Amino acid sequence: MDIYNFLTVVSVYAIPVILAITLHEASHGYVARHFGDTTAYMMGRVTLNPLKHIDWLGTVALPLLTLFLSGFMFGWAKPVPVNERNLRSPKRDMMWVAAAGPGANVVMAVGWAIVMKVLLELPANGVSTFWVAVSEAGIVVNVVFAILNLFPLLPLDGGRIVASLLPDPLSYRYARLEPYGIFVLLALVATGALSFILNPLVRGALNQINKVMGLR
Repeated sequence: MDIYNFLTVVSVYAIPVILAITLHEASHGYVARHFGDTTAYMMGRVTLNPLKHIDWLGTVALPLLTLFLSGFMFGWAKPVPVNERNLRSPKRDMMWVAAAGPGANVVMAVGWAIVMKVLLELPANGVSTFWVAVSEAGIVVNVVFAILNLFPLLPLDGGRIVASLLPDPLSYRYARLEPYGIFVLLALVATGALSFILNPLVRGALNQINKVMGLR
């Protein structure tokens, strides 16, 4: 990717990505606090301040590098700490804590779709093409975040949901695979298998949002 296109993409995606990461992580802490664990709250992670959730390597350096080199953005945020032992019903409540992040992304995707719909309904001379592009990026970013995080692989949220739903003996065995999950995820990214799996799901979700909202 040449430097001009790189800077253009960064300027369009910066706000949606920061909001998607911040609200995703903060929602985990908020729901954990609701169910009795104040760990994230005491550490200042139940906040809309993006600096509290940014990992400078995983959220800034690596995404920019992978975007510039390949046009594909990959990275991670600083995970919100949750002490399951403090939850009133650890196994059940952890499912809702995990689901909160992707749920927040779904809400944001719908929110950005509404913003885009409003912008497109304005008179042509009153529409900022930049903000239309930002709102469209917001839809895409949050759909990708939601679907990716629901992938049934620990340490992703989908893996934690699966662990919560499995019977205790299977859940315990499944949880023991978590140290290897990040390597499996990186392998899926490197081989293109993750894109092969997720792209149809992302396209389907985007088509549904566009259809419901009457977007182009």
